[in-house]
Amino acid sequence: TKLIDDLWAVYVKEIVVCGMMTHMCVDATVRAGKDLGMNCTLIGDACATKDLEFMGRTVAAQDVQTAFLAALSFFYATVKTTDAFLKEG
Repeated sequence: TKLIDDLWAVYVKEIVVCGMMTHMCVDATVRAGKDLGMNCTLIGDACATKDLEFMGRTVAAQDVQTAFLAALSFFYATVKTTDAFLKEG
């Protein structure tokens, strides 16, 4: 059974995502979750990435992180800090 089938079977409609690497696994998980009908919350300060290189230029990890969080927050997820998420209970 696919994971999504298991989640739907127990009425899970929201996922909370954090982890490594924001530009790969986190991005793919959030986008897939949204595409499959889940409400996604992304804990931005509980994610991390690394410097990336493209066409001989290095993009600093903090810039990669900011760009991906900004892109995901536009449509795919509600991005929150750990503190804000925990205060909601």
